[in-house]
Amino acid sequence: MPVSLGLGLPQMKQYDIGRDVATVARAAEDAGYESLWVFERVLFPEPATQGLYGVPGLPWPDEYRSVADPLVTLTLAAAATGRARLGTSVLIAPLHVPFQLARSLASLDVASGGRVVAGLGTGWSLDEYAAASVAPFEKRGAVLDELLDVCAAVWGPDPVSYRGELTTIAPAEVGPKPVRPVPVYLPANSPRATRRLVDRADGWMPVAMGATTLAEQWRKVQDMAAERGRDRPIGVCARANARYSAKPFEGADRQPFQGSVAQIVEDLVAHAATGVPEILLDFQATTRDAAELVDVAAEVYQAARAAGV
Repeated sequence: MPVSLGLGLPQMKQYDIGRDVATVARAAEDAGYESLWVFERVLFPEPATQGLYGVPGLPWPDEYRSVADPLVTLTLAAAATGRARLGTSVLIAPLHVPFQLARSLASLDVASGGRVVAGLGTGWSLDEYAAASVAPFEKRGAVLDELLDVCAAVWGPDPVSYRGELTTIAPAEVGPKPVRPVPVYLPANSPRATRRLVDRADGWMPVAMGATTLAEQWRKVQDMAAERGRDRPIGVCARANARYSAKPFEGADRQPFQGSVAQIVEDLVAHAATGVPEILLDFQATTRDAAELVDVAAEVYQAARAAGV
């Protein structure tokens, strides 16, 4: 069975969001992409007070200087398409009020005819937490747990009632309800996160940083699922942060999904062989504009299918 392919929507500063999101979304759906995705960054510290991913001295990439709101972007894509699933990879859960985010996701699911996939994470930027979080960084796991509880309550039958550390919902009717249960995808970057994924989520959202690494991570998730007695399948959507270039990348230090269309497809073939059912390709950081993004995405899709992906 072919791997499902998803595409990252344009959110960065070189794009005209009001025009380009719809253009890229429609073109991607027409090309055959089965899902469309957004990510979240809320600021770019200048000067940086913390390295990228919390790694000391690792600079933030320039493409993070301006990133459009993920739910606004998905709403624009929803209005322009009719088939592709609409996913977040990922929303940083503690930057959102749980009740409001649950309602926004439900409303978007209704507006799109039941196409939303909620990928949620806890983030790593202390500056983003200082500006926007609903709780201190040290409580990020607890906030994610409460958000999952609130979503289950708000998306479930009325009357909705919930009491947590951040959220109190008196017995109430809360709508609209999602068209179907919104799939929730989570990371598995620690033993605790993997347990949360296995116990509470519908799917897993790894970063595709090498086929061997991805296969090892997938085996660990599956082992944890067996250990904890999970009897339903775990969806997977692996995020590939592609670094496209018109010419092939030369050198032994090439990273996965870096280089020409042929090199990116070579990496797709290897990652698809791990058995993951879906791969999200995000080209937007290295394409000049929407026209190039559309062209590269279409060329990669056609070449990937020709290669058996």
